[in-house]
Amino acid sequence: MQVQGCVFVITGGARGLGLAIGQLIASKGALCAIIDLDEKVAQEAASSCNSSSRGYACNVADEKQVEEVFAKIVNDFGRLDGLVNNAGILRDGMLIKVKDGELQDKMSLSHWQSVIDVNLTGTFLCGREAASAMAQAGNGGVIVNISSIAKSGNIGQSNYAASKAGVASLVTTWSRELARFNIRAVGIAPGVISTDMTDSMKPEALERIEKMIPVRRLGDRKELAQAILFVIENDYMNGRLIELDGGLRF
Repeated sequence: MQVQGCVFVITGGARGLGLAIGQLIASKGALCAIIDLDEKVAQEAASSCNSSSRGYACNVADEKQVEEVFAKIVNDFGRLDGLVNNAGILRDGMLIKVKDGELQDKMSLSHWQSVIDVNLTGTFLCGREAASAMAQAGNGGVIVNISSIAKSGNIGQSNYAASKAGVASLVTTWSRELARFNIRAVGIAPGVISTDMTDSMKPEALERIEKMIPVRRLGDRKELAQAILFVIENDYMNGRLIELDGGLRF
């Protein structure tokens, strides 16, 4: 797929990884529909991509909001060619904490559910609406799901790991279901990528993480964006998950 003139929805696109993705594909001539919770911030992010991009407010875990925002995007741009399911949250915590045989704490249902709602249900809802729009238009398209190497399981991340494993499984499922509409589905499973969160970490904590990674550094958000651009442009890439992790394994 040539990205020039094509319309891409990017969820969680107002900052960090999502913004880097939007800015890179926009630099190649794409038009971006940036989705985030805050409309003003989403619009500012869209403006930083190019003058033809637009920002939209939407809670990706809310079915009605997702349906409405995708209908609006298709109406505003007249087409939809791709989706990057990037929106996600963390609510880390141990499943249980026990000291001297006494239960001290356990992961709350609210922390479990909030992560599943945004990371997994949000990916499902946005993928469903994007696929519906692209299939009806008959022009094909691509859906890119952002999973994580935590999909294989990671201490303190029962909720996050489960959600990202689900996101990865949707790639395979959708690639098989949607191929008849010429819609591809591909996933990226990043390792530890430099973000505002990692930028605020204590130097010693950051150093410990870097030593765990074979290439001895965090990934750059631009490198993730480049991987997504490759997926979009390569029409034979379908139904697979690319692990972009510098060799790190949990």
